[in-house]
Amino acid sequence: MINKNLIIADLHLHSKYSRAVSQKMDLIEIATWATRKGIDLVGTADWTHPVWFREIQSQLKETEPGLFKLKKTPSEISSGLRFVLTVELSNIYSHNGQTRRIHTVVFSPNLSICEKVRQALINRGVNLKSDGRPIMGLSIIELAELLWSVSEDIFILPAHIWTPWFSVYGSKSGYDSIKECYGQYADRITAIETGLSSDPIMNWSVPELASRAIVSSSDAHSGPKLGREATVFKIKNQKSKIKYLDLIGAMKQDPKANLEIAFTIEFFPEEGKYHFSGHRKCEVVFNPKQVEKNKGLCPKCKKPLTIGVMDRVKTLAQVLISEDELVIKKSHSHTSLVYPPKVNRPPFVSIVPLLEILAHLAGTSTHSKKVSEKYHQLIAKLGTEFEILLFKPIEEIEQAQEPLLAKAIKKMRAREVQLEPGYDGVFGKIFINVAAEETSQVQQESLF
Repeated sequence: MINKNLIIADLHLHSKYSRAVSQKMDLIEIATWATRKGIDLVGTADWTHPVWFREIQSQLKETEPGLFKLKKTPSEISSGLRFVLTVELSNIYSHNGQTRRIHTVVFSPNLSICEKVRQALINRGVNLKSDGRPIMGLSIIELAELLWSVSEDIFILPAHIWTPWFSVYGSKSGYDSIKECYGQYADRITAIETGLSSDPIMNWSVPELASRAIVSSSDAHSGPKLGREATVFKIKNQKSKIKYLDLIGAMKQDPKANLEIAFTIEFFPEEGKYHFSGHRKCEVVFNPKQVEKNKGLCPKCKKPLTIGVMDRVKTLAQVLISEDELVIKKSHSHTSLVYPPKVNRPPFVSIVPLLEILAHLAGTSTHSKKVSEKYHQLIAKLGTEFEILLFKPIEEIEQAQEPLLAKAIKKMRAREVQLEPGYDGVFGKIFINVAAEETSQVQQESLF
């Protein structure tokens, strides 16, 4: 834990039993990377999958009500790391003449409840063996009724709420409101997940989100992707142990809960792969004005563009918040905290993951051996990734003979980055410019 008053949580990720996920993603891999990142609370992921669920049962033990730790903790894993039972579910169904595809993160208070939910889904014909993120034909309302019939303590969180293909506000298969999606249960949806292509600024602009909590998670498919987004909770009473219901209470904004959301850790949303609209095949990427000018069509092939998050925010927002209206409070110990204007809501910080910064400075990929070796050296020398990115004074990074890295992190904390927005499934690109004389070959060699 970076600060004894704070818990950094990454609650949405996947195990090796989900499609397109690294086969290294077992509980040890998740715990190892969570420790490197500085995460205190991490989701188990995928507990509906029968094989993964058995691994959870055999390898984790409950330490506090609804929170778990590894039964055998290797020395490189933090003994304070806790797991919470989370899974992402995929609902594909027809409503009002349109196919809907909605992804949901579901939180369970204990293993017994997980087992009952699993059996209830099997009874409804859901194939839980097929994928760690199972697909079902139930409507989102039918799913909510099924889950809450098992336990009122189950928490439902709309996943990556703006993603075009699989979310509540998705341009391709979603709705225009939470009310339209959840009907009579809309008031029970007390929080939403931003997803990589949006940040709180964009969500603050939507009227029906004004009363709902905003949380962020990585949706990681591999260990290194953990913590690219996260939610930081503040402990109100350190004398009381944190439990599952405190976490859920924070997302319900319950003043009686022993946790509250302090801030979220966000991607720069331009780096997300659905920030702008576009057509990947034709390499066309448009901002909202260009989309409007071209009537939502690709100018090359004349087919509909994949409408991205910025366009959806523009459609659903009452008044878009401008950069000039934001309240930015800087601290010597971490990056700029960004607050909404005139409203008391938790702020956020924006990061570039450390592996990406190192790859950018080295002019190579995040998967290179050189970058990987440098990453592990820095973790051993300076602390966890979040300590390095957010909390270490820049002077300490410089004194560790990392001047170029210190300069890049200082710029990131000041939000002085250049961005090339992602679109139609293509991740955006981010650039952190440093002075030309500091990027000489000699100094790059000294960094790596």
